[in-house]
Amino acid sequence: MTLLQSLTTELRRGTLTLAVLSQLRKPQYGYSLVQSLEASGISIDQSTLYPLLRRLEKQELVTSSWDTSESRPRKYYVLSEYGTEIFLQLKKEWKKTSDELSILLQGEEEDESD
Repeated sequence: MTLLQSLTTELRRGTLTLAVLSQLRKPQYGYSLVQSLEASGISIDQSTLYPLLRRLEKQELVTSSWDTSESRPRKYYVLSEYGTEIFLQLKKEWKKTSDELSILLQGEEEDESD
């Protein structure tokens, strides 16, 4: 893995958590979650998603329940009340950081065009 790939993976790791939390305001099962993320341009492997969902559940940010009404049982995940609070705070923090970085990076672009 190149340095750039490593840094990109590191950068994505935190954003994936926020992306997953954003999609769990309504119950979703793993495959539907992958599809909704990919529809927004965010690709995530199942080998990344399921450990992340287990970690979020352990941190009490999401809860899960099995739906056995279909021929194939599905485990649904949804934000807990605590998870909703954390998600809203993270979203605010993301916007603040994103705005700050945009200002810094815009300054870089202006310097490059001189």
